[in-house]
Order: sequence, then structure tokens, then C-alpha cells
Amino acid sequence: MTVNDYVVLPEGSVTTPNGFRAGGLHCGLKKTQRHDLGVIVCEVPAQAAGVYTLNQFQAAPLKVTQESIAAGGKLQVMLVNSGNANACTGKQGEDDARAMRSAAAKAFGVTDHLVGVTSTGVIGELLPMPKVLSGIEKLPAETRADGGDDFCQAILTTDLVKKEICVRLTVGGRTVHIAGAAKGSGMIHPNMATMLGFMTTDANIDSAMLQKLLNEVTDSTFNMITVDGDTSTNDMVVVMASGLSGNDSLTPEHPDWAAFAAAFTHVGEYLAKAIARDGEGATKLIEVTVAGAASRDAARAIAKTVIGSSLVKSACFGADANWGRIIAAVGRAGQPVNTETVDIRLGDISVLEQSRPVKFDEDRAAEYLKGELVQIHVDLNMGDAIATGWGCDLTYDYVRINAAYRT
Repeated sequence: MTVNDYVVLPEGSVTTPNGFRAGGLHCGLKKTQRHDLGVIVCEVPAQAAGVYTLNQFQAAPLKVTQESIAAGGKLQVMLVNSGNANACTGKQGEDDARAMRSAAAKAFGVTDHLVGVTSTGVIGELLPMPKVLSGIEKLPAETRADGGDDFCQAILTTDLVKKEICVRLTVGGRTVHIAGAAKGSGMIHPNMATMLGFMTTDANIDSAMLQKLLNEVTDSTFNMITVDGDTSTNDMVVVMASGLSGNDSLTPEHPDWAAFAAAFTHVGEYLAKAIARDGEGATKLIEVTVAGAASRDAARAIAKTVIGSSLVKSACFGADANWGRIIAAVGRAGQPVNTETVDIRLGDISVLEQSRPVKFDEDRAAEYLKGELVQIHVDLNMGDAIATGWGCDLTYDYVRINAAYRT
């Protein structure tokens, strides 16, 4: 599929960019035999960038990964476990995260500061380190150029499906790939990026430029999703760039910067939407676009308030075209709103114009809301700013899943 100047590769994965391999295995953190330990490895030290949760109880592995990237702006190994978050585990948790980093460095023959570590799962439990360290020793034998699928399986918790994408484009006459994999289904409300996300590229771009681009893309993609209003202790997105495509170094002055940034954004948006669509117990993806806002920040805040509303989410689940819940969310978002000029549509069905009810076909609206994609359009008619956010409906299954998460 071609989108603008890039092509989406249906069979692509995080190992498609030149220089990367990946893998996963079961080391005993999960009660089932599903993979729970995974790794992405680059054949050269890769330029790296990361964004991390703003939750004040930041998990130990995130601190270790930040230390690694700060040491030189590079990573060569990215290690991840699922089934245990290693969060709120005190000094022992930090020691365990560093032990994981050292073990992975030894296993793959690199220095400690070239290894990143992250974890996902239950908060407040110490890692069973003998199992983890034994698994790390076995990882090199399970790491392959076609190991992207095993890696995706290793990062899942309550996710129902793996989330991965790869695109290809041309930069300075050279073929460049950008790929990504992510996990996330519950405890999803962005205050950085609500998930674990891993992006790889063979583009030649330095760490500072990569960080700048990741920050911008995070604000418009990963930070525009919500499932349940909870920001995790472990949220992180890391990007690794091998530089093996051989293109001239990418900067905003490069003639192909815009094309690269657009492709990078597409990968981020695809992963963000995939997480929202796979929200715990979800039956549909909800897309909220707010236009005519006084500023982009206002548009984003309002969109996130609407998609985060439990009442809006419940109405979508029940196929109830209750637009009053939408306008109530708009009004409590803490942003400038002219209460006389708001328009609201459900798909192409107008339900409110200039803040006044419009007669509409309730049966047609209900049928629309039964679909797998619900698009809500809000026009404030105050300015030119626009933003889009993504979420999911709130179902009985969400309560069932989270009422017994540890059991």
C-alpha cells in the first residue's frame, strides 16, 4: 500500500530495517507457555532516543534505559520482559534492572551502556531473577533476522493481538525502512506514551535529531490515545537507528526530511491506533477530531477529554447517540469554548449545529454506532487548530479483565 511518499510493507517487522534481528522465548514469568522475554539487537551501535512516562512512580527499568542512552546516545540491545513490571520495587528493583542489563550485555557481547531494559506486567512484585537471567542466557540462540513475530509475542500482556508495522521510502536515493512494534491494552492514558513501543530504522540520523522527531510524533500520536484514563509506571517508547541505509545524515534541512518525518509519524499513529483498538474488552475504535479550536493544545485537550469520557465510551458501546455526553466533555476540558458555536457529527450524521440540537434519524445513528469504527467530529468554530485522538468503548469485559488482573 502506498501512502504519500512511503510504502507500507504488509510482511514487515522490526527486523526489516538493515542491521536488526529480534527474538523471544518463555522464561517462566507468565503462568502460560507464552513468550515473556524478548530482545531487539542491532549489529552496530544504533543512534537512540526515548520518551518515558511522566508518572512519578517511574519503574526501575526506565531509569536504567535513560542512563544507557544518556551515556552516549546509542543502544545496541533492547531487552524487554512481560508478566512483571518491576515497578515500585525499591532498590532491589533497580539492582535487578541493572543485573538484567549486565546479563544482556554479556550475552550479546556489548558494553552495559549499549543495553536498554524495560518491563511490563504486575506492579509491586520483585522479578524472579534466576528465571530471568537464565532466559537472557538463552536469548542469543533465539534471536534471528526473522524474529520479529517472536518479539511481538514476548511483549504482550492482556493484548489480544500483536501490533507491528513497517514502511519503506527513499531518502537521498537510498532505500530506508522505519518499523515499529508495541504493546498496550489497559492502563492506557497518555502522559508521554501509554505503552511500550519499539521503533527501528536503518536511516542515518543522529540521536539529537531522532529525539526531536520522536518528541513531536509522540505528542500527535501516542499521547492522543486513551483506554481507561490510567497512566502506567512503565510507559516508554524507544527508537534505534542503525544508519546502515547509507543516506546522508537526516536533518530538517535535508530535502527528504519531510517525507521521512511523515513516514515516521505514520508508524507512530498506526501503533497508537492499534493500541486504542485493542483496549481491554473493546469492541470498537473511537476517533475524535476537534476542529476550529483556538490552539492546537486546546484541540488536543478537548479531543482527549471526549475520548476519555466513561459516559461517551459507554454510549458508543451501547450504540446510544447521546450527544449530550459529548458536549459535556467538551465543556469540562478546561479549554476556551464558545458555547454558542459548537457543531457535532457522528460520522456524517449532524446532531448539533451552533450548539443547538438537530433533528436526526435515531435508528440510523444507532446503526452507525454499532460499527467497528466510530468517528466523532467536533467543530468549535473559533479558530484554525485541529487535533485527532483515539480511544475505545467501555464494556462489561473491561471490568471483568481488571477485576481479576493478578489472578
